[in-house]
Amino acid sequence: MWNSEGMERELGFDDEGRPVLITHAAESYEEQHRKRVRKYLKLMFWRIPAFLGAAIAYGIWHNGLLSLAILAASIPLPWMAVLIANDRPPRRDEEPRRFPDAPQRTALFPRAEQPALEAGFAPTPQPHADRAHEDRSR
Repeated sequence: MWNSEGMERELGFDDEGRPVLITHAAESYEEQHRKRVRKYLKLMFWRIPAFLGAAIAYGIWHNGLLSLAILAASIPLPWMAVLIANDRPPRRDEEPRRFPDAPQRTALFPRAEQPALEAGFAPTPQPHADRAHEDRSR
């Protein structure tokens, strides 16, 4: 908005008086959650018409295979809806990695770096081991 007296522009608002976006901040958690819930509901909405379509198809054509095909197509909808709704927005490059020292690849069959038992290795005696053995023999 323009201040007509000093002809100075108020910071933070455009010509119509709306606030100007001055940051590239990510969407709030609540907004992301709201969008994910909408995606979930949209996908789950198609399950009801699939059941109705299967019933109508059976009523019109008396074809059980067509009805079963429609129902089979609706079976993965809840699984897909949950996976899509739980997906978060992609990670940006500026976001820090949580585990920078983590290995990039995990072996399918991991092996120990060194053998667990080495030949010729004698364990060191523990202190007070002789006393404990004597106490038990009494």
